[in-house]
Amino acid sequence: MTESSILKIENLSISFGNNKVINNISYALNKNEILGIVGESGSGKSVSSLAILGLLPKTISKINQGAIIYNGNDLTQFTPKEFQKIRGSKIAMIFQEPMSSLNPSMTCGKQVQEILLQHTSLKKKEAQIETTTLFEKVKLPDVKVTYNKYPHEISGGQKQRVMIAMAIACKPDILIADEPTTALDATVQKDIIKLLKELQAETKMSIIFITHDLALISEIADRVLVMYKGQIVEENSVLNIFKNPQHNYTKALINSRPTLTARLKTLPTIQDFLGGVIAKEIITDKQREQKHDILYSKPPILEVINVEKEYLSKSGIFTKAQSFKAVDNVSFKLYKGETLGLVGESGCGKSTLGNAILQLDKATSGKILYNGIDITKLSKNEIRKLRKDIQIIFQDPYSSLNPRIAVGEAIMEPMKVHKLYSSETERKEKVIDILNKVGLSEDYYNRYPHEFSGGQRQRIGIARTIALQPKLIVCDESVSALDISVQAQVLNLLNELKETFEFTYIFISHDLAVVKYMSDQLLVMNKGKIEELDDADVIYNHPKKEYTKKLIHAIPKGL
Repeated sequence: MTESSILKIENLSISFGNNKVINNISYALNKNEILGIVGESGSGKSVSSLAILGLLPKTISKINQGAIIYNGNDLTQFTPKEFQKIRGSKIAMIFQEPMSSLNPSMTCGKQVQEILLQHTSLKKKEAQIETTTLFEKVKLPDVKVTYNKYPHEISGGQKQRVMIAMAIACKPDILIADEPTTALDATVQKDIIKLLKELQAETKMSIIFITHDLALISEIADRVLVMYKGQIVEENSVLNIFKNPQHNYTKALINSRPTLTARLKTLPTIQDFLGGVIAKEIITDKQREQKHDILYSKPPILEVINVEKEYLSKSGIFTKAQSFKAVDNVSFKLYKGETLGLVGESGCGKSTLGNAILQLDKATSGKILYNGIDITKLSKNEIRKLRKDIQIIFQDPYSSLNPRIAVGEAIMEPMKVHKLYSSETERKEKVIDILNKVGLSEDYYNRYPHEFSGGQRQRIGIARTIALQPKLIVCDESVSALDISVQAQVLNLLNELKETFEFTYIFISHDLAVVKYMSDQLLVMNKGKIEELDDADVIYNHPKKEYTKKLIHAIPKGL
């Protein structure tokens, strides 16, 4: 162990059953350093960090070989009691999903206070004062009010700040941040990254920052490890990783994400890079202009006119209900074959607007014309028929699929409901054809949702949506939970299907780089209202509103 390193991983191998998930990895974490570990789901980045804190599931995992040296001690030999002494106090961790990491039955303040009482010699009153100081340090609003709030009463970004306060409460030597910004908006993500950098500069603690997004790593890390299939395939400074990547996998991670400059016809995937076949065809401004001239010369397929969605909220039995407009006087037109990008931060009203268009949550006022017919006035039976034409692809396909039904049956189910095709045999042929179209084989017909990866499940969700041959599809955060390369595959698939079936998309996302790549027009929402509506490239190159500028500025750019 060198003078400058605080933690050293030596020849570590970990297995889950007979499956080796970490294969002989070695690296050091230096004092006063932010080390980025990047890789996709299954690369082993989270497993190796859980091993540092002794948090691997005991019954199914096994450290086959290697050592984890901290302060001259091998942590792989620690007993649960010994780990309790260093967890939180010497080595702390921030997890990806703060809602599942925070106790819903305790106020935010009490949860942080509990850590201080457990690991320090502070008395109750002193711990309370220290907690409010920590809340100020992580820039939580109105710290005394937040102290008494429960996790469900604060936003996602605020919950993550409470988690950070909890993690730094005992001034640890090492902070492990495992995908701490994945579920957050770009602007909130930028704030959290800035906060972690400031805290690190102030406390001089060492941070291991884990993510699947290389562009994000560039904003925080000093040095980067790239993991692939349980191995470290590249290790270098952030600058060298971006300017001169050596491994094809690293090159793929950098290039699979849509750029904000050129618009490639097909995004390169990991397999393209590993196979050495990379498509570089660009959609030129002239081609885009010609396509738009044709698109916008026809009547709109959908017209949203002065739509509002109002909710009533009551904070107590005797208090008067307060009204809140989630969607406030929104109007726009959507044309056949167009992709309209819908962006904004959490709570801006974009998903509420999508649900109003889908008639899943009725608008309070205004008109929604689909092919000239006001669908807000349709009967239940007419809306049922409309479902065939207007469909949705959800963010989490797993929760929208029945775990007890094989995927072939799940795709066929809407065909039966809408009485498509004349026989079971014909339906099955169509399902197999659709599976092939979304890049899955006939062999998957009788398999169940749990047998598939996240990317494959999203393909199944898309297959189920297109089974009805809809005209309009609402994609609600449908790629935000996917790894970079899987995201590239799904975006390519959506564009291919659009060309084949002449779909029209409303593409809802908080990832602005992805929305720019996919969209013809872009609608920016803020607090229920439209901030800007224009050609996607025009808005990105010349944003008019401060809010839009802030969103664009928050996109991780890489180096």
